[in-house]
Amino acid sequence: MIVRKMRLYDTGNIHSGEDRDEYEKDYARLIQSPAFRRLQGKSQVFGAGSGDYYRTRLTHSLEVSQIAREVARRLGKQYPFLHAKEHPGLMIDPEVVECAALAHDLGHPPFGHKGEEVLNRLLWEQSGLKYEGNAQNFRILMFLEKRAGSGSGLDLTASVLLAINKYPFCIDEPSRLKGVYSKEWEGINFLRETWGIPLGCATLEAQLMDLSDDIAYSTHDLEDGIRAGKIQMDRSFFEDDRLVTHVVQEIIEDPSYTESDWENVDKGVMVKQVLLHYFEQWEIIYAQCDRESSRTRREMKARWVSKFASQVGIIEDQVKGWRKVTFVLEGQQDINLLRTMEILKKLAWVTLIKDFRVQRLHKRSEVMIERLWGSFKNYNTGRLIIPPDWLESYESQKDKWSWERLAADYISGMTDAYAEKVYAEFFASRSGSIYERD
Repeated sequence: MIVRKMRLYDTGNIHSGEDRDEYEKDYARLIQSPAFRRLQGKSQVFGAGSGDYYRTRLTHSLEVSQIAREVARRLGKQYPFLHAKEHPGLMIDPEVVECAALAHDLGHPPFGHKGEEVLNRLLWEQSGLKYEGNAQNFRILMFLEKRAGSGSGLDLTASVLLAINKYPFCIDEPSRLKGVYSKEWEGINFLRETWGIPLGCATLEAQLMDLSDDIAYSTHDLEDGIRAGKIQMDRSFFEDDRLVTHVVQEIIEDPSYTESDWENVDKGVMVKQVLLHYFEQWEIIYAQCDRESSRTRREMKARWVSKFASQVGIIEDQVKGWRKVTFVLEGQQDINLLRTMEILKKLAWVTLIKDFRVQRLHKRSEVMIERLWGSFKNYNTGRLIIPPDWLESYESQKDKWSWERLAADYISGMTDAYAEKVYAEFFASRSGSIYERD
């Protein structure tokens, strides 16, 4: 058996034909799944439906997959060891990375990161359970989604499942913030042990998918912010000391922040330099594009994506005894470019997510999710208002899953618009016809 193409619950591959490669089947299963289609109705930064221009989770995932696939192809030509097949976790297949990128945000609930935060709080306070988007990915892929011939999700190959697993831990461990729920972790850990992946290490494909996601965040979200007028392209905006202070604060308060990554660096000075460079680059491109803002936005985004993507490489991780996908300059990790990307990500966060109008939308979404949760959380009342197929699924699996987990599954699978529709049915003074199809 080829371990990279094994399927966790279908190791004999009895449900697959011989007409397509296994990764092509994974790709088809993903893009034809309801969970993937629902990404078009889930927020990226601005609420889904805010305008025709702005990105949703679906367009974001497509863009991440394009970046990841192209970088994977380049790395395959640049690093001969990738073809030596010395270890299944130290290989990079463009089709695998593409599939992982398409699936990496399936677990996000309606209303973006705010929805995730609220669901996690409610589930933890009332049931002692956690909710986290990356963990929910695996719950969807390995249980909630259905395909013909499989009662265990989409039944993806080991390569794709492990390429999605950027946090290789069980989230139910004490103090663990990100990872995989314990039930799905049994399967993921089985694959990791079968492959012989060191504790705490992610495959190169998972690392590449994760870095491509960061590249997209730090470039595409800024493009949306400029288009929305949240990021003002004038010198006074970028030289504002309050903006610099807020960006530095967000860097320090990020859970992934480590002081060693910023050792001997004056954060305030570097943030000022990066922001000013970004604006001055805009001025140059703006003139080159005949002072047309839309062309300038697209060109700025393209140049930054190219800058980041062209510097992605692979180095030895001496601490973990593994290999690491990161920005590379002259054979060493380009820590300065990593810091630059982090600054641009925080610029997007400060100017978009922290905007008071976006915060008002977040407050509205918080109220909706809290009240939806209050309606579904108790089995005796929730079972009367949940769709029949969800109730059947619970009854057949209740020895494995609590009702609270399934209620969270149902709410998290909603698009922004559907969450608002159900909320209106429950709490608005007037609703639509009972013959509307969900």
